[in-house]
Amino acid sequence: MPSKKILVVDDEPYVLKSLRFILELEGYQVCTANDGLEALEKLNTEKPDLLLLDMVMPHMSGQELSQKIKTDPATKDLYIIMLTARGQERDKTLAIQSGADEHMTKPFKPSLLVQRIKEILGS
Repeated sequence: MPSKKILVVDDEPYVLKSLRFILELEGYQVCTANDGLEALEKLNTEKPDLLLLDMVMPHMSGQELSQKIKTDPATKDLYIIMLTARGQERDKTLAIQSGADEHMTKPFKPSLLVQRIKEILGS
């Protein structure tokens, strides 16, 4: 069975590198994007099974990207976890209203994130 693919979108290189390392250790294919515009391109070429998305990024916010994904018939079923330092109740509400399926706050526990991804992807 081919491994599941996860697209990680964050403008912080350290976060991208850390998540790639953690997820590849678990056997996932990982592709990354530095902002929402790059993520839109990768969605079409990479066809990920799950998206880890930062909320605050240059060019296009996580909320804007999430809304685009959920209104496009080709990507509307993609599972989105908004992974962000913005942890206020208002931020969680905005993330869900924009189409994210879940909201997780940075810093996060890698083991809990991996456990949740395994539950979502059935892997």
